[in-house]
Amino acid sequence: MDHASVLKTLGFTDADVTGGALPVVSPIDGVEVARVAETPLSDMPGVIEAAQEAFKAWRSVPAPRRGELVRLLGEELRAAKEALGALVTLEAGKITSEGLGEVQEMIDICDLAVGQSRQLYGLTIASERPGHKMTESWHPMGPVGVISAFNFPVAVWSWNAALALVCGNPVIWKPSEKTPLTAMACQKILGRAIARFGAEAPEGLHQLVLGGAEIGDALVSSKDVPILSATGSTRMGSIVGPRVAARWGRAILELGGNNAMIVAPSADLDMAVRGIVFSAVGTAGQRCTSLRRLIVHRSIKADLMARLKAAYASLPIGDPRDSGTLIGPLIDKKALEAMQKALAAARAEGGTVHGGAPVTEGMPGGAYVAPALVEMPGQTGTVKTETFAPILYVLDYDRLDEAIALQNDVPQGLSSCIFTLNLREAETFLSAAGSDCGIANVNIGPSGAEIGGAFGGEKETGGGRESGSDAWKGYMRRQTSTVNYSAELPLAQGVSFDI
Repeated sequence: MDHASVLKTLGFTDADVTGGALPVVSPIDGVEVARVAETPLSDMPGVIEAAQEAFKAWRSVPAPRRGELVRLLGEELRAAKEALGALVTLEAGKITSEGLGEVQEMIDICDLAVGQSRQLYGLTIASERPGHKMTESWHPMGPVGVISAFNFPVAVWSWNAALALVCGNPVIWKPSEKTPLTAMACQKILGRAIARFGAEAPEGLHQLVLGGAEIGDALVSSKDVPILSATGSTRMGSIVGPRVAARWGRAILELGGNNAMIVAPSADLDMAVRGIVFSAVGTAGQRCTSLRRLIVHRSIKADLMARLKAAYASLPIGDPRDSGTLIGPLIDKKALEAMQKALAAARAEGGTVHGGAPVTEGMPGGAYVAPALVEMPGQTGTVKTETFAPILYVLDYDRLDEAIALQNDVPQGLSSCIFTLNLREAETFLSAAGSDCGIANVNIGPSGAEIGGAFGGEKETGGGRESGSDAWKGYMRRQTSTVNYSAELPLAQGVSFDI
């Protein structure tokens, strides 16, 4: 579908995509496809107040009933999957399968959250006092601010919103200013679900705000937004986290990775090559879980590098809408410039660069580039600095403890993996003495996290958790209650008084 057909299918009007001050440029060809209206900063107090009012009503709707709204959202996403996936491709430059895959993640988190709405469990706790019962309950906290990045323009919102809604919290979403159309489409899709759900969904339950850093800052700063979920770089997280904490808010942070793979002597190299290529060049290296560092045992490095060079040379680069394309464009020219700057720095530190040149011949426009393999003499400052582009730094090692030390010796820490058929190596990597990342995999790359496992846990800023497992607790507050059903009021030993 062309972009006009995609927008029409998703319910956009001419007024939605014209007349605003925020240009939307497709990374596919650098062409402006829309110009949308930004949210005035002066509107933010009213937006937050509306969310607070919605909270007073939504928190009293039974949780399984709240889950029904998310079930309907999942149905609407299934109906819109092809068009929304195409819009992700248009606006973020992902290849078609990745755009559709991102929408499938949205559907999956809706399914998980519907079940979770009946499982917001607390504990019954044994009391030390006779005739007493202690219980633990979980209650919603209030509006959740969601700040998302361009590379997963819709999935990250859904991970947060589906759980926040079933937990009883309204949502205010500020997407990347590079990807407002996908956010507007999601607002329309959720609006259809709310219309089917009925009047129990209050006005202001979900609001979309568009704009730059000042709009995000309004959410970060407001004490009336008790939970702030932000996705982006570790630099961004190091600013957002302390500011939210300073007002006693709760931050859920999913940040950069600079993720590594260790390839041991016993590894299945055919499997490793597939895992490396998928993880390093998928989404043009613009995933927070992209593979950035390859730590290879010295005895197999030459063989593995030969295989990787051959694989990289055969990768189809081009228009992400074409069925044969595996690598689409970077998000913009600035990303391309940052990649070239990082490669120059790597060369200056003694690195040998294979690939990495801009690709212009036969391209529709936009910032296309060949992925780069960079053999490094050690883990230099450039290697420790994450560049959001398809650069894979290659290091070698002799002992497993040396490899794990290299893996952990970066400030970022989202995801990690090891390829080995040695049980001792695998279990060591997963132990307390192994990977220090929030995700640790064996014989699978660092990217491709599934709904069901709590995603996140970036080490540098303390991190947070989205999506599965017990991540729902991040959107609620714990309350412990004691009930005295006896005829006595226990007092401290030796204390008495007359009534």
